[in-house]
Amino acid sequence: MADTSRLSPPSSPTSSIGSSFSQDYDGNRSRLSRQDSKNDSRLTATAKRQKYLKRLFKFRQMDFEYAFWQMIYLFVSPQKVYRNFQYRKHTKDQWARDDPAFLVLLSFWLVASSIGFALVLGLTFVGFLKFILWVVFVDCVGVGLLIATLFWFITNKYMILAPPRGQDVEWGYAFDVHLNAFFPLLMILHLFQLIFLVPLIYQDHFIGLLIGNTFWLVAIFYYVYITFLGYSALPFLRNTRTLLFPLTGVVLLYILSLVIGWNFSRGLCNFYHYRVT
Repeated sequence: MADTSRLSPPSSPTSSIGSSFSQDYDGNRSRLSRQDSKNDSRLTATAKRQKYLKRLFKFRQMDFEYAFWQMIYLFVSPQKVYRNFQYRKHTKDQWARDDPAFLVLLSFWLVASSIGFALVLGLTFVGFLKFILWVVFVDCVGVGLLIATLFWFITNKYMILAPPRGQDVEWGYAFDVHLNAFFPLLMILHLFQLIFLVPLIYQDHFIGLLIGNTFWLVAIFYYVYITFLGYSALPFLRNTRTLLFPLTGVVLLYILSLVIGWNFSRGLCNFYHYRVT
């Protein structure tokens, strides 16, 4: 059996989850994994989904420290996050997350960034409620369901190695890949960009256009690259580099937007104002 210690999380870059995390986390996690791996490997996809949903409101059973580690490394080294997805496959016999802690933390950042966006846009309380419902159920969940289903279908239909040998891409894993890629995009466009939105980006000059559209370029690069890493981590898929091809179109669109003066961020703000007023 492969040495799973190489797949364990490295030390977190923050002091709050420092040496105690790296020393104690692997031992506790591996002991729990050995106890549950045989039972989890026999679960069907429906049973695994039901087990995941049952844990959604049991916060004491969630590993928020590990989920926070994943969020940090999605920015600094996303490859390490997917090494731990491989570790989960060894121990739990599934690629998708079995702990909803990441989803809960993502929901927190959705609310926090929405509050900041609502203050910058000057939304009323009712407008804020409409805005956060749109961001959560349309931008994150709705679009995520469509993208995850699309990639789930394409990878299982056209990218599985022949013969498939009973291996396929789990839909839950496809949705996890979307959530992983969505988190940096959310933080860049809905949080980091807010500092520059009113004084620079929303103004009618080229510097604001350049800064705002560059934020979009970086965010979309993160989304596409993390999505590529997610599917390239699966050893039974082929031609995963084709998932990077959209980056060429993104760069061309970025250059075109600067030439014609198309401010993505201003368009997004105007769209949100239209949706909530």
